[in-house]
Amino acid sequence: MEALNMNSLIGDLALILVLGAVATVVFKLLKQPVVLGYIVAGFLASPHFSFFPTVATHENIEFWAQIGIIVLLFSLGLEFSFKKLLNVGSSAIITCLIIVTGMLGLGFVVGKMLHFSTVNAIFLGGMISMSSTTIIIKALTDLNMRQRRFVPLVLAVLIIEDLVAVVLMVILSSIAIHKTVESGEMLKSILKLSFFLVMWFTVGIFLIPTVFKRFRRIISDELMLVIAMGLCFLMAILAVKAGFSLALGAFVMGSILAGTSEAERIERIIMPVKDLFGAVFFISVGMMVNPQVIVDFWPTIALLSVVVVVGMILFGTFGMLAAGQPLKIAMESGFCLTQIGEFSFIIATLGMALGVLDSSMYPIIVTVSVVTTFFTPFFIKRAIPCYNWVAKHLPQNWSILLEGYSKNAAESEQKQSRSIWKSVIKRYILRTLLYSVVTVTLIFLCRTYLIPFITGAISGALGRFLAMTSTIAIISPFVYAIIFPSVTAHEREQLVQRSGRVSYVPLVVMSLFSLFIATNFIVGILYGTYSLAVSIIASIGIILLLVLVLSPLYKRRLKELERRFVSNVNERENRRTGKGHNLVSDLHLAYMRVGYSCPFVGERLRNADLRRKYGVNVASIQRGLAIYPVPKGDMRIFPGDVLGVVGTDEQIQVMLPLVESNEKLVSTAGSPQFLHFAITEESPIVGKTLSQARLREEYRCMLVAVQRGDDDEYLNPPPDLCFAPGDILWIVGDPKLLEPLRK
Repeated sequence: MEALNMNSLIGDLALILVLGAVATVVFKLLKQPVVLGYIVAGFLASPHFSFFPTVATHENIEFWAQIGIIVLLFSLGLEFSFKKLLNVGSSAIITCLIIVTGMLGLGFVVGKMLHFSTVNAIFLGGMISMSSTTIIIKALTDLNMRQRRFVPLVLAVLIIEDLVAVVLMVILSSIAIHKTVESGEMLKSILKLSFFLVMWFTVGIFLIPTVFKRFRRIISDELMLVIAMGLCFLMAILAVKAGFSLALGAFVMGSILAGTSEAERIERIIMPVKDLFGAVFFISVGMMVNPQVIVDFWPTIALLSVVVVVGMILFGTFGMLAAGQPLKIAMESGFCLTQIGEFSFIIATLGMALGVLDSSMYPIIVTVSVVTTFFTPFFIKRAIPCYNWVAKHLPQNWSILLEGYSKNAAESEQKQSRSIWKSVIKRYILRTLLYSVVTVTLIFLCRTYLIPFITGAISGALGRFLAMTSTIAIISPFVYAIIFPSVTAHEREQLVQRSGRVSYVPLVVMSLFSLFIATNFIVGILYGTYSLAVSIIASIGIILLLVLVLSPLYKRRLKELERRFVSNVNERENRRTGKGHNLVSDLHLAYMRVGYSCPFVGERLRNADLRRKYGVNVASIQRGLAIYPVPKGDMRIFPGDVLGVVGTDEQIQVMLPLVESNEKLVSTAGSPQFLHFAITEESPIVGKTLSQARLREEYRCMLVAVQRGDDDEYLNPPPDLCFAPGDILWIVGDPKLLEPLRK
């Protein structure tokens, strides 16, 4: 029986992969998104379509699809990183919240109009509120619009949407389990999710980059793949143990790894795994499409497609306008978001797994996704014509109002970003939150394991006292960190210089609140074992002990701990820019991975001439596990090499986008041709030898032969051949680049 199940499992996988490969080729030729090809392949392999072989059991596909969801969410997390979230700004957050809230409400209303149940209507709103990151990036790339001004804003919105989608999945799960919307349960789920997210990110960011840095030299690509996928599945299991989904755990681990210096390497290594299981997932989505349902519900499909397109355009445009963007940027952004994709399928899968989603909803939402995806490039291209029409017919007063609001919002945001108080309060909230979560986690672990162990080994009052003392000793550094002030002396000086005085009221309020939190943590440990009065008095005494006696020790340790944590958070950026690797003066040692479109890929170091062109020196080259310190000039630069570059901040910032470029370079050169011409006395190579002329390096050409003299002598040019006026060069190259030689 087991052999039969294994054979059917492998057989079903073989069938869907072969169909997926064929569909990929066909849709590539049709210049359509490959995702649509996978869905069509799944439809062809489904039991609803009898002209092709079908899968043996649907349970096999569900197994592979679950792995596909885990890998897909893990890869999305690798592209996310909370460092990006902090940098996207308020515009993306405001726009995303308006889109998601608006589409959730619109979907719920449309669902009730179509006589869906309350839970199905809520799930419908969730499914139509998420745009497809994959489809949008693919469409913008195909239309050669990745460099447009609105694109970074759209990508920032998609980053926030990914996070909101994960939270939404937790909320929808709670709604599905209780069969109704309970505000108390929903708030409890959100708080629980927030706690575990902070705890996982704090522990993960502190430990994982440290391990990577310590063992970087022995971690090969093979081992990195094993580690990355192992961490992915481990976090997925931990998420299930905590009451969340496998997908959430995979996404969290991807986001943690996205902040490490190994993120690009992990993305590159898992790309084949992502492509494989991503294809399996989308094929399994296609298998859920029932053509009879499409025929029966085509009015619903048409209505939902219109709702998605119109709703996304309106809410996306309005969100960007509310965030202070100009009308043109707002409309271009809104017209980009006119489709639903990956998370819609994942939310639909979640509803089906929980048994709360009607079976007809899945093929309906998949068909809506296919329709909206197909028309995405059309709407992106129609954004500017629609903007021109709106701008022409918009009342002048409205145009002035929108333009003025956009400028005021931008100025207000810039003014706010310069506020020192904003930085102080932001750091205070972040520190208090992180240390509180760590403290709660340690208290939970001590109550679960340490206190029962000590009281079981030592009975009576002495055992209880030792248990309480041990627990307080473990959490005391983090309790002190909550009390520790978060305003530096330098910030106090700046506040004095700007305002002439410092208002200590906010500082006093923050300090009192911190003392209140710290006292409650200690009282929470003691109360129950001792009376409330004893617990409060003991808590005050312990806090005084921390502040007056242990402060020098804890202060030094905490600064080192925070420095290490901040370094890990910024590790990926610091390694690229060299920050934290100071050498002398303003010079830094930065590490940057060579992209496939780097302008000097394949050249020797001496020919690249990086010192003369960019003012930097290459201190090392890492190629795989091999490290070449102070490489020689004849060493070539290849894609994937990690260059250790020494330079100033400005020099490194100029080099980074060039070295790490993976975009297709637009060549200004034409097609190479085989041509010949005579050189004159004004030619720059006259009097130079072939090696001195540097034809390959300077003119991107290949010299085949040199014709010299009246007897039509053809010379096979040696390196020491000296060019003379009248020589006829037979050469392969671009005529435009060869113009200087022909003068």
